[in-house]
Amino acid sequence: MQRSSIARIDAKRRTDLDYKKRQFAAPKWRDQEYKHRLNFYTIPPTAEITLEEFEEWAIARLKVLSELEACSFRNRGPEETTSYMKPILEKHLPLQSNSSRSTQLDAQRKKDHYSHFILRLAFSATEDLRRRFVRLETALFRLRWNEDDTRERRDFVDSLDMGSEWEKVTEEERKSFGEELRAATPWGKSKGEEDGWFKVDWEKVPELVEQRKVLLKRGKAYVPVREQSSLVLAEFSRRLETAMELTARALPRLDEDDRLSPILSHLSTSFTAPETAYSSDTALDGLTTPTAASVDALSQHFPLCMQHLHRTLRQNSHLKHFGRLQYTLFLKGIGLSLEECLIFWRRSFKLITDEKFNKEYRYNVRHAYGDVGGDANRRGGGYTPYSCQKLMTEALPGPGQTHGCPYRTFAPDNLIGLLQHTGINDRQTLNEVRDDVKRQRYHIACNRVFEYKHRNEIKKVKDDGTWSGAQLDTILHPNEYFKRSFLLGHLGEEGNALKDEIRG
Repeated sequence: MQRSSIARIDAKRRTDLDYKKRQFAAPKWRDQEYKHRLNFYTIPPTAEITLEEFEEWAIARLKVLSELEACSFRNRGPEETTSYMKPILEKHLPLQSNSSRSTQLDAQRKKDHYSHFILRLAFSATEDLRRRFVRLETALFRLRWNEDDTRERRDFVDSLDMGSEWEKVTEEERKSFGEELRAATPWGKSKGEEDGWFKVDWEKVPELVEQRKVLLKRGKAYVPVREQSSLVLAEFSRRLETAMELTARALPRLDEDDRLSPILSHLSTSFTAPETAYSSDTALDGLTTPTAASVDALSQHFPLCMQHLHRTLRQNSHLKHFGRLQYTLFLKGIGLSLEECLIFWRRSFKLITDEKFNKEYRYNVRHAYGDVGGDANRRGGGYTPYSCQKLMTEALPGPGQTHGCPYRTFAPDNLIGLLQHTGINDRQTLNEVRDDVKRQRYHIACNRVFEYKHRNEIKKVKDDGTWSGAQLDTILHPNEYFKRSFLLGHLGEEGNALKDEIRG
């Protein structure tokens, strides 16, 4: 019986059971060398990283890609996009060139490499996510390509070994098609002949074909070396599309890992509106704390979600539980103290008695501030104000409820009516908001409204350089919306004037 059992073991498997060879074999997993700043991400990372690095690096790249997508939605030009993205890249995903001789090159390139593959896992699940990921990664690659110096770009392209994809035009062909090649070179005869041409299948450079920057012959496009970037970008996009499809097939195997699946799911959800943690910086530091009496005046600086809650509260003298919680945390976030918040809610609920208010509502406000409740709640100072990402992913409000994000919860016509009621009457802006909502780009619609309302102030701070690019990042938190709106609305005013409005 034992012999027959042993005989059934595959011979190839038996040879792997040599404990001496396996015990002392060289490790297969090692850190990758990063010789170039640019990366086609053809080789998956193999070294170990912590779960904290896994999540932090992915979130950093997600922030960059989301800002790039926002630039596209707002129709920013190439130069404006480059200027806008520079501080964001330096903050979240710096990537210096070899000529900088920085000691952080390997660490920066490792983070870039790993974060790309982590998001590749997160965004391979559906065709829409894959398409968006490829488009934004290609845009990021284009930004970095344009910033690289000529020598490093040439070294990187040489490392790609693209001989089978790009064919150098021979001297014989240059003589044969000389006039046509020179005519297809926008910058003239001398430069075109000096740099030379590549020959590729025309489908690989549709952008150049559309712009009539290449010569077409027998299914081939004769591309000037100066237009090499189009070739590289097209190849980057093509390879990434293929890799994403392969990743999608392998994705089900990750379901067995309980550590990674929740993180990847959270990342893909956050692609709608990236999560951002509440920071006390969103309060108006240095100014007198807001009071219950000043909330009405300050509400003109609230985002639409909080304006809707405030207006409903004033009309009905009441809000249901989730609306109260959302609004209470927002008021807490702008700096309203617990005492003033209790005064605000008591005055707002003017149709009920003190006894009913103290019995049914007072405790919930104190609990939100961390004044009562469990030990963990008290140590953490209560709950933090809700971010846009939370408002867009929680359950939709039921009948009579007013919480959540109006860009997500309102019917398009009702939303447009609400915006018009708040003073947004520009037809183009309203049409763009309608399109954003249709495409489920709710946070972009909110930012579009903000930028229209403060278009003159934003232009001023950009022109005089008083605000950095980071101060004009895409808004991802209602409390950041309020702070930025308030400060833009009071440019150049002295501290006492600001204090007076804050105090009411």
